[in-house]
Amino acid sequence: MSTDARVRRITVFCGASSGCRPVHLRAVAEFGRALAEAGLELVYGGARVGLMGAVADAALRGGAAVTGVIPRHLARHEIRHTGLTRLLVVEDMHQRKARMAELGDAFVALPGGLGTAEEFFETLTWAQIGLHDKPCALLDTDGFYQPLLAFLAHAAAEGFVSRRDVDGIVVCERPGDLLPRLAARARSARSACSARSACSDGDAV
Repeated sequence: MSTDARVRRITVFCGASSGCRPVHLRAVAEFGRALAEAGLELVYGGARVGLMGAVADAALRGGAAVTGVIPRHLARHEIRHTGLTRLLVVEDMHQRKARMAELGDAFVALPGGLGTAEEFFETLTWAQIGLHDKPCALLDTDGFYQPLLAFLAHAAAEGFVSRRDVDGIVVCERPGDLLPRLAARARSARSACSARSACSDGDAV
């Protein structure tokens, strides 16, 4: 994250499918517009199809810079978005996730399937083991992520996940609420980091 911990660039995970219900397309388009209106940049998986294409198109129409990161084998299948500000072609899925994680100041999972869940859980795991302190969020459109949140609550109750890690996830149903919540979480993380630094400095004296 940037040194002042402000959120400038959002890495988004979402489906390459549009799903069965129009509510999800509307929600991701609204999120893309809100991101552009806030003057933020979008980082995503680089495809032109499904919810991935919808959020990128909405952000682009709003004037946002959009960076796509796509593995070479998917780029060959002509699903890559050709109208992006920047398209990074990487060798494989592992490089894609690493690059998207590096570029983003915060992570948001919009509705999606196995790939979306895998990417989001990896960012949570990296936060859990201290590799980053970037905010992680779910856009819970029409309760889409309630079953996943129920699983996390169950895992915490069974002692496999820290309740603190679960509570640290930003969850919003409305796209317009998500970006302010992410900014607030980043400020909170910055304050906690400053407090830890002050304590360390005091101990060293």
